[in-house]
Amino acid sequence: MSEAKEFDVIIWGATGFTGRLVAEYYLKQYGVNGDLKWAMAGRSQSKLEQVRAELGNNDVPMVVADSHNRKSLDSLVNRTKVICTTVGPYAKYGSELVAACVENGTDYCDLAGEMQWINRMIAAHHQQAQQKGVRIVHCCGFDSIPSDLGVYFLQQQAKQQKGDYCHTVKMRVYGAKGGFSGGTYDSLNNLLIEAQQDAEVRKQLHNPYSLNPEGEQSGQDKGELRSVKYDPDAESWIAPFVMEGINARVVRRSHALAGYPYGKQFQYSEASMTGPGFGGRVKAVINWLVTGALTAGKPGSFYRRQLERFLPKPGEGPSAEEREAGFFNLRFIGLTNDGEKITAKVTGDRDPGYGSTSKMLGEAAACLSLDQASTPDVSGVLTPSVALGDTLLHRLEKNAGLKFTLR
Repeated sequence: MSEAKEFDVIIWGATGFTGRLVAEYYLKQYGVNGDLKWAMAGRSQSKLEQVRAELGNNDVPMVVADSHNRKSLDSLVNRTKVICTTVGPYAKYGSELVAACVENGTDYCDLAGEMQWINRMIAAHHQQAQQKGVRIVHCCGFDSIPSDLGVYFLQQQAKQQKGDYCHTVKMRVYGAKGGFSGGTYDSLNNLLIEAQQDAEVRKQLHNPYSLNPEGEQSGQDKGELRSVKYDPDAESWIAPFVMEGINARVVRRSHALAGYPYGKQFQYSEASMTGPGFGGRVKAVINWLVTGALTAGKPGSFYRRQLERFLPKPGEGPSAEEREAGFFNLRFIGLTNDGEKITAKVTGDRDPGYGSTSKMLGEAAACLSLDQASTPDVSGVLTPSVALGDTLLHRLEKNAGLKFTLR
């Protein structure tokens, strides 16, 4: 890891929609050949040149590599300290790249929200990555940085102000604006296909602790919210939140990797707030129906084919104006052993799926590359809070438009 590399970060998948946004963010935030030395990478020289022309800077370095050729991937990862990849679904396109990073001692981060694939990466690479001092950090976008670091921030504040960690944390989506990601849907659809074909994947889907280390995959949580109910702690009706499945598992893995500082009885959940009263209940039911519609039906069925006509395709996304008009506002409600309640707020200044996600991923990669001296001395297949902790939190507040505050 101490060997000098040509680049600090290579953005793999820079010709895709989200990859372009990361490159655009890097050019604006870090320039070219400054403190952060970065490059764009992809399969096509001509497409990379097109992206570079759109960025308006011919000095942005480009790297061409073949994702289906292991020697090409080995050459790619050996040129940089960190690989930052937006190429999903990762279950289809990501496994060889992770293997190359672990084998060659290169840190890695991605936008994966694919629980079944992350499980495979843990099984295949966690031990070797620990031995080699490599950090593989999944889920560095809206799933699951706000959830993972939101809990981390709230628990730090609870310890400082209340003298104890919270035994229960509830994340409630107070508000958000932004289009549904075509890449997210593609990954979700691929997960449903794998679950249909593989009993082990179905088993993992039903275990809320399936990302925990082997032998530690049990606890008090019983799974995702699947109905509408009133939450007295949030003083609001709540409905299922589509990202709870991955976010909550990441939070639980963080807790396990950290040695269970909040206690083995710690519980975590996520949901969307829809307000109090009859109106809030009606909104919760509508929200529940919409969320259910995204996962209903078998992959390839007539229903899903009709649904997909109205959803964005992978590589498609909102305009710059729409991204800038988006936002997210999350509330984290913590309950302590003495019956006190503490609430934190995590906000983002762009749409969650693209504008904020691209900045979060970019800062995670920059943190991995530039801040190793100030981040935790850990390695393996990790989560954002465990790998990067306070250093990433401060980067996100300084550069990426996120805010972590107490209410």
